[in-house]
Amino acid sequence: MDNGTHNGIVSFIWGIADDVLRDVYVRGKYRDVILPMTVIRRLDCLLESTKEAVIKENDFYENMGFYDKSGLTDITKYPFYNTSPYTLTKLLDEPNLIKENLIDYLNGFSENVQEIISQFKFRNQLETLVEHNRLYSLIQKFTDSEINLSPEPIKDKKGKVIQPGLSNLGMGYVFEELIRRFNEENNEEAGEHFTPRDIIKLMVNLIFMPVKDKIQNGTYLVYDCACGSGGMLTEAENFLQELATGMGKKVIIYLFGQEVNPETYAICQADMLIKEKDTDNIKYASTLANDGFPDFTFDFMLANPPYGKSWKVDQDNILMGRKKEIKDSRFLVKHQGEELQLIPRSSDGQLLFLVNKLSKMKDSTKLGSRIAIVHNGSALFTGDAGSGESNIRRWIIENDWLECIVGLSLNMFYNTGIATYVWILSNQKSVHRRGKVQLIDATEWYGKLRKNLGSKNCELRGEDIDRITEKFLAFSHSENSRIFDNEDFGFHKIVVERSLRLSFQVTAARVQEFG
Repeated sequence: MDNGTHNGIVSFIWGIADDVLRDVYVRGKYRDVILPMTVIRRLDCLLESTKEAVIKENDFYENMGFYDKSGLTDITKYPFYNTSPYTLTKLLDEPNLIKENLIDYLNGFSENVQEIISQFKFRNQLETLVEHNRLYSLIQKFTDSEINLSPEPIKDKKGKVIQPGLSNLGMGYVFEELIRRFNEENNEEAGEHFTPRDIIKLMVNLIFMPVKDKIQNGTYLVYDCACGSGGMLTEAENFLQELATGMGKKVIIYLFGQEVNPETYAICQADMLIKEKDTDNIKYASTLANDGFPDFTFDFMLANPPYGKSWKVDQDNILMGRKKEIKDSRFLVKHQGEELQLIPRSSDGQLLFLVNKLSKMKDSTKLGSRIAIVHNGSALFTGDAGSGESNIRRWIIENDWLECIVGLSLNMFYNTGIATYVWILSNQKSVHRRGKVQLIDATEWYGKLRKNLGSKNCELRGEDIDRITEKFLAFSHSENSRIFDNEDFGFHKIVVERSLRLSFQVTAARVQEFG
């Protein structure tokens, strides 16, 4: 899908919000209707061609008293179905019953889709839409022939393509751009943003390219502990699959993620359903407070966790008692005969997400685990020696896990212009990297956008990503690349206490005082 088609779809959907929801919802609440409707319409398009066959088979199940209807997925060719006689388009045939019929339609979805609809809380919006006479026009807009959310192209009678199909990857782009616009509309804080695709492409290059020759036939697990709508997992899977195919290898890739925001979790679930992935591998909960994968280890891990954001709401699940003793083993480790507490200040929990990933590294394979994660500058320097932040950095450096830190230009992200860095870590460093850390200055490698996307006014072009990757793989000193020994990053906090210094002079006046 080209950018023109992508932007056209996003603009059309954004126009629906302005045309239909204006004066009914404040602009910051448009997302409560538009995002779930976009997901529902996408699912509706995918099920349209098999609708009659599903209804016929479902009638058979009903007549036979069968409760298990999972066999319907054999007809839809997707891991979901809808047993309602309606489609979104058919709902328009009975304007006076639009709400009742839509509820019937929503109730017809399989259980895995029901969870998505529930997380969006979409049913809660129906009363408002009906009260203001907007429900019919909303559905009418989403089923308009000017927009195609189906993977199949729309053709005229002569077979000419009128509207191109929308791939799963393209659908992901549409979701992310809509979310970005809504975040901007709501003036979301710096930590509440989604990772631009150019940054993700850099990250997957840096974790996969150094080990491309080590990829073997087999199964690989990819994990994102703050997965949002799943864009990072999708890009990682596509890159690894293409890399393996190019090397003549056959790989099976399982995606795992965890997300705390119900809205983006619902979008990620929908995306995984459409791609026929196991939705049980996407968990809804706080990664810090409730680890969804306590017994798992992963081959590749990526994340852009929230930074500059308080984690106080998660503290009770990690710390207990007045003494704040750590009850989560992820954040209390034995290191060189010493017990290290890996708890940073409560105002910024970004390093806890990194610790979570480090606790899930594989140590029984030749490849080990590779991690790419985005941090802001505070992860580099916040905290005195002995503090939680310092302990985390010490633990990483002394275990020789840190391979490289890449400094990016300002204004690379949608909702924050601050300095950001990509950290690359591995517990199976190549021989020439052992005991070393590489720093790459990529702050001048970018291209300017013609139009700002929120705070993002520049991007990593293909040549910029290639240049950074080449510097990383070369692992040598240059103008933009420096190699340091691990010991260069160590420091101790020394308290210097001076003896009490008093002024003492012998004068006639003072002798007289003691006389």
